[in-house]
Amino acid sequence: MHRLLFKFPIQLCFALLWACQSPWVLAKPDLIKSAPEKTMPASVASAFKQANVPLSAVSIMITPLITSPQVTLKQSPPRLQYRAAEEMNPASVMKLITTSAGLSLLGPDYTWRNRIYIDGPVKDGVLQGNLYLKGSGDPKLVVERLQSLIQEVMAKGLREIKGDIILDGSVFDLPLKNAASFDDEPLRPYNVVPQGLLLNFNAMLFKFTPDATRGEARVESEPPLANVQWPRAVPLSTSPCQDWRTQLRADFSEANQIRFNGSYPSACGEQKWPVAYVQPQTFAIRMVQAMWAQAGGQLKGQVRDGMTPVRATLWHEAPSLPLSDIVADINKFSNNVMAQQLFLSLSSQPGPGNFASSKQVVLQWWAKNLPEHKAPVLDNGSGLSREERSSAHALSALLQLGAQSTFANALQNSLAIAGVDGTVVRLKDRQPKSVVIGRAKLKSGSLRDVASLAGYVEGLSGKSYVFVVIVNHPHANAARPALDKLLEWTVQDQKK
Repeated sequence: MHRLLFKFPIQLCFALLWACQSPWVLAKPDLIKSAPEKTMPASVASAFKQANVPLSAVSIMITPLITSPQVTLKQSPPRLQYRAAEEMNPASVMKLITTSAGLSLLGPDYTWRNRIYIDGPVKDGVLQGNLYLKGSGDPKLVVERLQSLIQEVMAKGLREIKGDIILDGSVFDLPLKNAASFDDEPLRPYNVVPQGLLLNFNAMLFKFTPDATRGEARVESEPPLANVQWPRAVPLSTSPCQDWRTQLRADFSEANQIRFNGSYPSACGEQKWPVAYVQPQTFAIRMVQAMWAQAGGQLKGQVRDGMTPVRATLWHEAPSLPLSDIVADINKFSNNVMAQQLFLSLSSQPGPGNFASSKQVVLQWWAKNLPEHKAPVLDNGSGLSREERSSAHALSALLQLGAQSTFANALQNSLAIAGVDGTVVRLKDRQPKSVVIGRAKLKSGSLRDVASLAGYVEGLSGKSYVFVVIVNHPHANAARPALDKLLEWTVQDQKK
């Protein structure tokens, strides 16, 4: 989904290796020698060759999973180690660092506290003053949870506000950032920037449902946003279901009016389209205003941004989902803004969280827990970055640490199961009979010129392995079949 420009020259020695069919390969058909004490399975090397990716752009570390603290990495040599010490851009695999540090420092049961304050008396359901919604950095304050929060406030006897509703996101101290700065795609949900009070990921979700009898597709949208209009239906077309978003000819440029100037192919059936709101600074204001009114609440003033005064009284608070659930969304579905919310939360006590402080927190955690391994280069903690770096060797050590930790279950359960769910579900489409399906728990990474996988793999022998592979090359996305082959080789550990 996200791509990163990263260029590596193709070294002459590897070009010759492909062209000359080395006699070593002929003598040992299942292994290609790359350097002393390093080997590459021939099936994997062939797949990289087919993708036009030189082995000089690949880094691999596959080691037996160590389950006993008494066993060291030196006592359990890697099954495959290839350029493992090279610092690479691992894309979203960087989320393993953020989530591991978060689970370790905060604990799997940690919750963010979403608080409602008031600055006046409440009598007969009427607040004579302002209501303040103070953000906690909660990564998943979505429609259903905001709706529940509003209902809880009303259940305690507050239904009308004579003043304003003030939204306070001061838990984070962040500079203004253009959502288009990464890849000039500001409406892509993966580019949503973090906020102290982040509601519904600052994104709208459009649902298109064909109605053949009317010759149109119904258009529904959530969450409700005050003063935002969109067409409730679009014409159906008989076009094949290819690039249906383009056929809709959507125009999201105006904050108050969304347009679909094209048609929707009936062959597509029901489809959903998440879109980051074009005016992110007003999204929370519009959402709270609409949902307060939708719940039957009355508001004399307006919804606006502001700070919670010291004199305000706590009226209600509600916990977020536990961190273990948040981490599952971050890793399994590679949610960038949720990862950044967690990253920033690591430095949000006692003062406002910011990226520089969170980097120091994570680096200190790394130095304490993985002192023998070079620290990663951190940016925003999500992998949506051109600067972030780590090595297959260091990431392997991180996963070994996680497997022996008190948060082992939360970390492993957060990973996508190959061919079953999350970002690696498509393995089953590529290879319906793959031996890997259901046997690997993985975090995937994908940017322009980056493809990566890291996690835990169960071999046919019953042994488990820590698996890390990173590709940095302009043809990286064409190398997914090679990564599949590497997974297969890892699972098929009974072969000699």
